[in-house]
Amino acid sequence: MTDLSLWLEASGALAGAGGLGYAKVRAPRVYWSLVGLPATWGRFTLSYRSTMDVCGLTVHPSGLRAFMVRNVARREVQPVPPKVRRVRGTSTGLRVTLRLPAGLEPADVVASSERLRHAWGVHSVNVTETKPGFVELRMTGYDVLRRVRMPRKAKPHDLVVPVALREDGTAFVRDYRKVPMALTLGSNQSGKSMYQRNLVKGLAQLPVALVGIDCKRGVEQSAYAPRLSALATTPDDAASLLDVLVAEMETRFDLLSAHGVSDLADLPEHVRPVPVVVLVDEVSELFLISSRKDEERRERLVTALIRLAQMARAVGIYLEICGQRFGSELGKGATMLRAQLTGRVVHRVNDKQTAEMGLGDIAPDAVSMVTAIPADKAGVAVAADSSGGWSRIRTPKTTPAEATAVCREFAHLVPDFPTLDPFRPHVLAPVVDGPSLVKPVPATD
Repeated sequence: MTDLSLWLEASGALAGAGGLGYAKVRAPRVYWSLVGLPATWGRFTLSYRSTMDVCGLTVHPSGLRAFMVRNVARREVQPVPPKVRRVRGTSTGLRVTLRLPAGLEPADVVASSERLRHAWGVHSVNVTETKPGFVELRMTGYDVLRRVRMPRKAKPHDLVVPVALREDGTAFVRDYRKVPMALTLGSNQSGKSMYQRNLVKGLAQLPVALVGIDCKRGVEQSAYAPRLSALATTPDDAASLLDVLVAEMETRFDLLSAHGVSDLADLPEHVRPVPVVVLVDEVSELFLISSRKDEERRERLVTALIRLAQMARAVGIYLEICGQRFGSELGKGATMLRAQLTGRVVHRVNDKQTAEMGLGDIAPDAVSMVTAIPADKAGVAVAADSSGGWSRIRTPKTTPAEATAVCREFAHLVPDFPTLDPFRPHVLAPVVDGPSLVKPVPATD
């Protein structure tokens, strides 16, 4: 009996170890919750003061505190680290709120984030300033971008669309009220189209008008036709469509002026027009010309895009521009248009110059991160905005069939927009598998 119990205990231990090993590879959230979180929490608690001291994140105490320690506590005065205000575990990592002492700033903690990552044995440490004097350390226990799983609470609402996962485990969202115009760059097979599919999938569920410009004869955006209010598939159609949008912008400005307000959200609900999101699939097709006679059309396109990018936010018209490369070599107006695009998402690119076009003017530190994205990590990108902040993100895998199904499901949300009716795409009926209703005719000699 003793041998049997010993054998059972050994078998249980081996099975448990094997289960944990399997969970570490196939279910990292489970492994982190059972093993990684307790171990990291304990390591953080035991080594916090010494780690902050070694990393140079301590300061000399105030005169009163030094006097009390020296004369009342009868101890040697030690440098003071940031005070831990809160420690909270999550399914992907550990969140620690710190109160910075006088003499430290968030940039000091950011500069030491890589050393903190190695000291506490976590995958990454991201530093976020929550309010003056307070920062939050967002530790990630494992590579959450290896297999993207969006948070359950990340749902489209208002004009906020979750489209990707940040490396700190939070959702990256496109908030059109905060970042109305955006540019997405990426080479072939980089995940740029998947990013756009996730964006369309989220926007299709909101009461907005979607306008597509896909000069590759609509091969990318034609599948979204049930949910689109307008679609242009050639540069000539795009020029006419943008002229209509500029006229719509001016009409909306007249409406704002008549009601004495400066923003679409301030209008009474019964007269408030629906927001419009313009999705440009390949912006270079609007700039490039093949002959001198196309020059006039190009000028119309560029002028309309710049006017929309500069002024259309107040009237609820937003631009989402995608391309493989977007630099001054495209011609007059390219740099001016790019300067109006606040949000930047850059996937893997073919050269450093393209990465600098997207991020060099707002987040130069992130350029090296873009050039380091491997070819087998489709969907990984660097997202930044004009504030200078940036983060690595990855888009969850979404097939064209999934995005098309969502567009068909929410086709009833297409708003009544008479000015865009001439550009409304033709919707083909879905193919339904089933028995043929045609009676076969027997072959005769």
